[in-house]
Amino acid sequence: MTPEELITAACPKINEIGPAFYFTAETKARGKELGLDNFRFYFLGRGGVLGDTSAEVVLSAFGYFNPGLLATMWNSAKETVAPGVAAEAFYDCCGALGSSKFAGIDGLDAFNAAAEKVISAADPTGLTLFAGIAQMPMPSDPAARAMHLIAVLREFRGSAHIVALAATGISHRAAHFIHRPEMIESFGWSKEDAAGLTDADRAKLPQAEALTDKLVLGAFSALDEPGRAAMMHGLDQMTAIMGAEQP
Repeated sequence: MTPEELITAACPKINEIGPAFYFTAETKARGKELGLDNFRFYFLGRGGVLGDTSAEVVLSAFGYFNPGLLATMWNSAKETVAPGVAAEAFYDCCGALGSSKFAGIDGLDAFNAAAEKVISAADPTGLTLFAGIAQMPMPSDPAARAMHLIAVLREFRGSAHIVALAATGISHRAAHFIHRPEMIESFGWSKEDAAGLTDADRAKLPQAEALTDKLVLGAFSALDEPGRAAMMHGLDQMTAIMGAEQP
């Protein structure tokens, strides 16, 4: 397996597993303890790795969301809880999900070593959300650590994709409408906002995806063949576990 093949195989699984803790019952309960509904806990917890900053800065790191929705969620949430406190609680939930789901996985230490090698090799320049989450404390429990590492890797590619969209000349809103039309309203947009998409917009999205892969290639290339195999072995098992629990 080449590094390019690893990216093709691994990144969709990382993208699927990484947000699995966002809206679980346990995460909702933790947010409630802090005085936050689940949506506000998501915004403040995920964005809290950037510190006590403005909604505009968080939007630049997140992309995709309607600016008005993000500002409302972020500003109202941080009136209740400091962003740093929310971030620590949010990623505690991330690790807790890993501990509950992945403890019996074969080769977990090898997966973690591979994931850490990719993250260490990644250049955070211009990758705002990745730079923020990468400095969060890492759980010591191997299963919790694996889930946390996947969340970091997801923000790595996601942040690179934000850069790739800008370089390709497609707006975050257009990319979202094309890629995830069923989620328009949950991101604060209306169907009317999707009007005006062009064939040129649609042609640019695959270009942005290809550029994203190029941007993360250097970091994934840090792995040798055993490391690439260890990463896929771990991701395959985690995907199977999470998939088996879907209704």
